[in-house]
Amino acid sequence: MKQIVAVVKPFLAEKVLTKLSELSFDYLEVVVVKGYSRQKSYLDRYAGSEYSTAFLPKVQITIWAQEEMVELLLRTLVITARTGRIGDGKILVSPVSKSFDYAKEDEHP
Repeated sequence: MKQIVAVVKPFLAEKVLTKLSELSFDYLEVVVVKGYSRQKSYLDRYAGSEYSTAFLPKVQITIWAQEEMVELLLRTLVITARTGRIGDGKILVSPVSKSFDYAKEDEHP
């Protein structure tokens, strides 16, 4: 099993999720995050005044999938989320050494 973490631009998240829903995976999680990289900063508001911050809004999509699905999932993520401009995001792939479904009584460490 592998864990795929993709960080995408917010306006592309729904499109990416729609494409991913057509594929097979074990579990998917979506989190709104802020990212920092080579993009320029933007202005934000706090207590009525504007301030500059280097963090930009992003959406993090984490997928847990069987190894045979990883390449197809990666290809789908890249094709769907890439705009070709700085700030498109990142994709990280990590091995999962163990997985337990604690809702099942017969599965425990």
